[in-house]
Amino acid sequence: MTTVRLPLFPLNSVLFPGLVLPLNIFEERYRAMMRELIKTPEDEPRRFAVVAIRDGHEVARSAPGLPDPTEVPESGPAAGFGTDPVRAFSAIGCVADAATVRERADGTFEVLATGTTRVRLVSVDASGPFLTAELEELPEEPGDEAGALAEGVLRAFRQYQKRLAGARERSLATGADLPDDPSVVSYLVAAAMMLDTPTKQRLLQAPDTASRLRDELKLLRAETAIIRSLPSLPASELTRGPTSLN
Repeated sequence: MTTVRLPLFPLNSVLFPGLVLPLNIFEERYRAMMRELIKTPEDEPRRFAVVAIRDGHEVARSAPGLPDPTEVPESGPAAGFGTDPVRAFSAIGCVADAATVRERADGTFEVLATGTTRVRLVSVDASGPFLTAELEELPEEPGDEAGALAEGVLRAFRQYQKRLAGARERSLATGADLPDDPSVVSYLVAAAMMLDTPTKQRLLQAPDTASRLRDELKLLRAETAIIRSLPSLPASELTRGPTSLN
């Protein structure tokens, strides 16, 4: 299995291959990470790994507060993640390629990255100014009947969109706007559905594309049935999420 060592960026969300990730970088540990990344030649990828936080805080406590006003603020690359950071993170993450890294006058950064490849977290190193990790690259296997499953998921996803949008057809993506590659479909739908982080993590770490699509089909049918029974539900932008605090 191929391994790689990359900077590690834990978030309270899941990044999928092919999906865009906007970041507002203000903590010193991640500012140090970006300062290192921008040393990479522009014709080479500026890569870091994103993992979902299982137990910890995306932003480290910088001042005393509730429940204990005398609690000492944390600092350092592993702040907020306990004494053994690897236990605080999900085992499967995604490599991100930072296409845009823009430093502001105050030293913070505006970053626009895209998920590329799934990886398994092997170990975490907190000895430097920011976390780094040893990672195993995970191939994306198609599985059985991925093509047929993708077609079914797309049909179910359109119904899901329709219900969420209150049956306003003009708010829906057309068939031409949606991909036909099964793995791309599986990641797009996983990112677009309104699911909690543990469920999205489960989809990310599915053993193959077909397994992910099967899970998504069940979720889409269940969520659509729930939405149908609700008296009203506001429309949402399904393929866009909030910018991370960090």
